[in-house]
Amino acid sequence: MSTAATQTPVSRYLRCAGREIHFMEWGSGNEETVVAWHGLARTGRDMDDLAAHLSQRYRVICPDTVGRGLSEWSPQPAAEYCLAFYERLAVDLVDQLGIHHFHWVGTSMGGAIGMVCAAGQLRGRIRRLVLNDIGPELAAPAVQRIRAYAGKPEAFATVSELESYFRKVYQPYGEMTDAQWRRLTETSTRRLPDGRVTPHYDPAMALQFEHHPHDYDLWPVYDRIEVPVLCLRGVDSDLLLASTAEAMTRRGPRARVVTIDGCGHAPALNVPEQWQLVEAFLAPA
Repeated sequence: MSTAATQTPVSRYLRCAGREIHFMEWGSGNEETVVAWHGLARTGRDMDDLAAHLSQRYRVICPDTVGRGLSEWSPQPAAEYCLAFYERLAVDLVDQLGIHHFHWVGTSMGGAIGMVCAAGQLRGRIRRLVLNDIGPELAAPAVQRIRAYAGKPEAFATVSELESYFRKVYQPYGEMTDAQWRRLTETSTRRLPDGRVTPHYDPAMALQFEHHPHDYDLWPVYDRIEVPVLCLRGVDSDLLLASTAEAMTRRGPRARVVTIDGCGHAPALNVPEQWQLVEAFLAPA
């Protein structure tokens, strides 16, 4: 770790691809960088535990995707809530931050963005890619499940009720402490005009599945990736099937697949065993 590095996270904003993007920066001053990108209906704060650990060695950038968390909502949802626009955001973000080479850790949608970037505009700049419960092919029933709750988010009178809802919807994340559930809730809550609280994202982001129905058909993209890939798969995942994960070990970059017990879609990256898997992959002996 650089002597100038600090592990205290800093909340920052940049205008990327014409939209204001919020991100948390950890380990400022460290020479190497990790971009950690969250899942579909989540925020960059989901990466807090992993980022706190990795910031002992790395600068860690955890963005809120456009339409999520504290980032701007898109005024053109049909055109901008898609992997191609998210790639533009990522390129603009790392360019403005002066990051030329870096590693990428992506949960679900964040991993899909990483695949697109590694095979596309950030080819040669992403050195290692961690895919957290995401692959080049998604199980259709799981996509329908996600669309059902993401496109029409629930609203509640109290934050405590919203936390109970999150505990149910995100039970597949695996073991989480009460403090972690509370943080997840408080970092992804917004209040509606009628006073109720709801998840902190633009419901229109689910239009991705309507206007870009083949966005996650990524085998041609995956096959072009030329950097080492680690895939973490929740043992009970309904999104990344075991057969797809196995095919990932034979095609393209021939990912190393590690199955995470006690999780479905997707492991929360909130426990030392998961941090250590990521850390060992990013900095092999």
